[in-house]
Amino acid sequence: MTRLLIVLATGLVLEAVGVVYLSRGLKEIGELERFGVAEVLRMVRAGITNRHLLLGIAFEAAFFGCLLHLMSRGDVSFVWPLTSLGFVLTTLAAKLVLHEEVSLLRWFGVCLIVLGAGVITYTEKQKSKPAAAAATSSDAAAGIGKP
Repeated sequence: MTRLLIVLATGLVLEAVGVVYLSRGLKEIGELERFGVAEVLRMVRAGITNRHLLLGIAFEAAFFGCLLHLMSRGDVSFVWPLTSLGFVLTTLAAKLVLHEEVSLLRWFGVCLIVLGAGVITYTEKQKSKPAAAAATSSDAAAGIGKP
């Protein structure tokens, strides 16, 4: 369980950094001025040569690798909701790195995400308690642990 949480935390940091780089890169590239083949090609060329965009993609790919590992080892109903904590880190990064204005209402939403992740973590702990209790009672019934 501890290893999964370390991989999760690593993945969430990778995701937040990736999103910051993606945002910065996309803002540098700018918007599509008019829809046409030449303009789309210009945007693609600008995208594949923009270091912030490429770094963002690399960090997001690393996050996806962590996510694949987590989903292969843990319950999807536990792992996937906890990835929502990435929104918390991304909001912090947006505020601190990109200097975005984050309203009080948005911070309230971030707190709700943290609360939801806490509930998910609590349910995982509750799930492991009956299993531990069942193992102890079956050991006692089999006479294991008695002198």
